[in-house]
Amino acid sequence: MPLEIVQGQPGDANALEALYNAVHDHLARGVNWPGWEKGIYPTRRDAERGLEEDSLFVAKDGADIAGSIILSHRPEPAFMPVKWLADCDYSEVFVIRTFVVHPHYLRHGVGRALLAFAQRQAQATGMRSLRLDVFRKNTPAIRLYEQCGYPYIDTVDLGLAVYGLDRFHLYERLV
Repeated sequence: MPLEIVQGQPGDANALEALYNAVHDHLARGVNWPGWEKGIYPTRRDAERGLEEDSLFVAKDGADIAGSIILSHRPEPAFMPVKWLADCDYSEVFVIRTFVVHPHYLRHGVGRALLAFAQRQAQATGMRSLRLDVFRKNTPAIRLYEQCGYPYIDTVDLGLAVYGLDRFHLYERLV
């Protein structure tokens, strides 16, 4: 499947909202590995913020959005005391956020393609590393990150225990 990964456009907001809703519905029918809640995260507002900041990218299969990723410079507060592989300012780091694959495209390489794109974007823009957090029970995502060269760094509390999300693993890939 030939995917095109491009910067998201304001006109993509409706399709991104539909993508997030499809993911929420899929998770509600099976195992909710990431612990996401419809109406809480991810939402249309998350997409709009990524579009406003020019940090949201979409994987397109023709006119369909197969997945998306946000490459931000904003760390979670819990990231700050962590000893990362790259000792640098967040202006030199992409934080991967709202990494989503449409349920129809699961196991078709979309996630790997988005992570490879993130690596290329980081190289092209002079970043030193890519960082991300993942709920400790999200074993499919953890497996993908580790297979794509992201070593485990630490486990932190992001303050989301009220949603049943007590601890998050941190991963970093040097560029």
